[in-house]
Amino acid sequence: QVHLVESGGGLVQPGGSLRLSCAASTNIFSSYAMGWYRQAPGKQRELVIITNGGSTNYADSVKGRFTISRDNAKNTEYLQMNSLKPEDTGRYYCIVVKDGLNYWGQGTQVTVSS
Repeated sequence: QVHLVESGGGLVQPGGSLRLSCAASTNIFSSYAMGWYRQAPGKQRELVIITNGGSTNYADSVKGRFTISRDNAKNTEYLQMNSLKPEDTGRYYCIVVKDGLNYWGQGTQVTVSS
């Protein structure tokens, strides 16, 4: 079992930055994949970014603005979001794929508004 807790969301103005964190309850170094999804009101959950070994896939809408990283010593993955736009508003969920299972956090709300 992997328990994930996201943090770092909030209200930010367009053009601003946020860094989301996802703390895992166990070692995530050997995870098959790690990433972030988001869900805007009235919309389906969509992929933001996911990394699998040496490859990283981004949603076209976030390329060049969002990056993913992790700190294995802290069992934490991060989503750095720059140049935020109102359309980035939504609830952001981290995902870890480990031992053939998908684990999700409870999400953290990001609101981009002036």
